[in-house]
Amino acid sequence: MRPGQPLALYMAGAFANHTGKMGLGILRYGEHPVAAMIEPELAGRSIAEVTGIASDAPIVATLAEAKACGAEVLVLGIAPPGGEIPADWWPVLDEAVALGFHILNGLHEPLNPRYPNRAQDQWIWDVRTEPAGLKPATGAARELKAARVLTVGTDMSVGKMTASLELHAALRRRGRISAFVATGQTGMAISGRGVPLDAIRVDFSAGAIEREVMAAAESEVIVVEGQGSLINPASTATLALIRGSVPSHLLMVHRAGMHTLPRHPWVHVPDLRRLAQAYEDLAEAAGAFPRPQTIGVALNTAHLDDAAALTACEEISLHTGWPCVDPVRHGADALAALLS
Repeated sequence: MRPGQPLALYMAGAFANHTGKMGLGILRYGEHPVAAMIEPELAGRSIAEVTGIASDAPIVATLAEAKACGAEVLVLGIAPPGGEIPADWWPVLDEAVALGFHILNGLHEPLNPRYPNRAQDQWIWDVRTEPAGLKPATGAARELKAARVLTVGTDMSVGKMTASLELHAALRRRGRISAFVATGQTGMAISGRGVPLDAIRVDFSAGAIEREVMAAAESEVIVVEGQGSLINPASTATLALIRGSVPSHLLMVHRAGMHTLPRHPWVHVPDLRRLAQAYEDLAEAAGAFPRPQTIGVALNTAHLDDAAALTACEEISLHTGWPCVDPVRHGADALAALLS
């Protein structure tokens, strides 16, 4: 995308089914201006009113209205389980291409093959595309002088990307040379590069992470966006992230009050200290690799009021002995200070 190119976030149904991670992440952390959000059910309201994220842009019902607001790029703003494009979105995408929108697609189904006859300068970025030239990992990241912080979690979608970005920003405010390694579609859309980990063949997944980490070798701190969870039966990302980044530090990410996994209620969330030890043990592999240190807990308290959020953080900090903050509410300075 060109710098400053205005976006329209397509979010139809995202708030009703809680799948708007992509759009909300770009809205909160992206560098490109958001001209409009498209959600017919909420049209007429403001983005700030609906999301709590500062924005002067409106919520509109149609692509034509978004175009009239100055939008040039249509962002598919959802991240649903399975990553499939909803069936009722296809007519909208056809219309978007006809209206001349560029499209940022973070879902698994590629759009480039569907629209081969679009205008020559009209681009489609299918984010979940395996990059060329990947190789298996070699463990090279272990030799870097840079601290390598990997966010790990108690489940999928608990805030690992958010915690990573907030930590990255806090480190930069402290004058550290920090790099953010995106490993999912939202992080890539925000940063402009990275690894679509769930679109990469398993033999090359750790190597893809290693390549991105090594590209940031001149940094003082490399913050690697985590994916999935060691205790989620649907998650396969943990080992690739650990072997590719050879982390020196781990940051545990958790949702306040979550005792079982929402999609797998038979899975009980372990004591955070025990889970951190499991991550550290896996990373160390009985002494074959350097053992990382868990530095703290980033707690997702979006569903709590301010007082309850502070109490939840204080209780976890008292129990674990680690600093615990909601990085959105409280900032990540307390965590960044541990890496100075």
